[in-house]
Amino acid sequence: MKYDFNKQISRRGTDSYKWDSAPNENVLPMWVADMDFHTAPAIVDALHQRVEHGIFGYTHVPDSYYNTVTDWFARRHDWLINRQWIIYTSGVVPAISAIIKALTQPKDKILVQTPVYNCFFSSIRNNGCKAVCSPLLYANGTYTMDFDDLERKAADPKVKVMLLCNPHNPVGRVWKQEELVRIGEICIRHGVTVVSDEIHCELVFPGHRYTPFASISEDFLRHSVTCISPSKAFNIAGLQIANIICADADHRAKIDRAINDNEVCDVNPFGIIATQAAYNEGEEWLNQLIEYLQANYLHMQKFCREHLPEFPVTVLEGTYLVWMDCRKLNMHSEELEQRLVTEAGLWLNAGTMYGAEGEGFMRWNIACPRATLTEGLKRFVDFVSLV
Repeated sequence: MKYDFNKQISRRGTDSYKWDSAPNENVLPMWVADMDFHTAPAIVDALHQRVEHGIFGYTHVPDSYYNTVTDWFARRHDWLINRQWIIYTSGVVPAISAIIKALTQPKDKILVQTPVYNCFFSSIRNNGCKAVCSPLLYANGTYTMDFDDLERKAADPKVKVMLLCNPHNPVGRVWKQEELVRIGEICIRHGVTVVSDEIHCELVFPGHRYTPFASISEDFLRHSVTCISPSKAFNIAGLQIANIICADADHRAKIDRAINDNEVCDVNPFGIIATQAAYNEGEEWLNQLIEYLQANYLHMQKFCREHLPEFPVTVLEGTYLVWMDCRKLNMHSEELEQRLVTEAGLWLNAGTMYGAEGEGFMRWNIACPRATLTEGLKRFVDFVSLV
């Protein structure tokens, strides 16, 4: 392997939210969804070159940026994006908040499939809307959609938007095209716009395929808005760059207005440079990253079978976030999170962050050197042995 993902890089003392938020230096953080790997050298080199210029004023997003984004999605995902559909912004969460602001009114309802990314709930709440949950179905170590429940809830005339997580955080599903088709048919039938968070779209394991929701048909394209970013796949979340893809001109104008109203219409020069370097020169690095992440997951799966048989992990099809069933402990997830930090020096995310259906589960971030992952697993085993 050309790139060394086993290399240990200290992040303490760098104002890392993930590493420097712990109560003491003995805590191993496997919670916040960023990676502990050095990012693609092409990105680092491009940023070095930009830094050497020495002036960091307001920046213009060049034509080359749009060309890079559209070329990447055409080449890697067979999705032809018109550059006129692209609205850049500072992140996927600000994008989702602005889209909700643009497409709903206060007291409208927004459909989500729980357990799901926790910021969906805050974006809904901050816009004065109400979340309507359609729980995913858990069986045989994986999750599927309850289409009958989804249909019933989408039929409510107060439901205006569905927030889709594709691939799904935290349960690790990469939705199949036929599953996405059923969602689209239900939502179009009931006049619900699908807003698809596809930030993890690059992190898909062999044997699975990411399908952009909007790429399925012209109807789906016109009845959806997609949020994308290189931040998760290339470990550049701190550079704050994302794109909204919206083909419907009326919706796009409303979203653009909301982006400006929310004052997230500007991006920094480093995000622009990093995106272009990632998509133009980072593909080999990304492919090797995916290989390493899958090996990490298989290592964790084997470890749990041997040492934690009563704590199964769900099948991971994509992302680097592993969902562990901890119901055997008969302990509330939030209590388990706190006790793991204080008693085991291990920081995981409580499942209840992702909705009531996450109770009894914990989310692990395995985007770290294998030695770090093994140490975290050992700390969990030691904790369980004493509970």
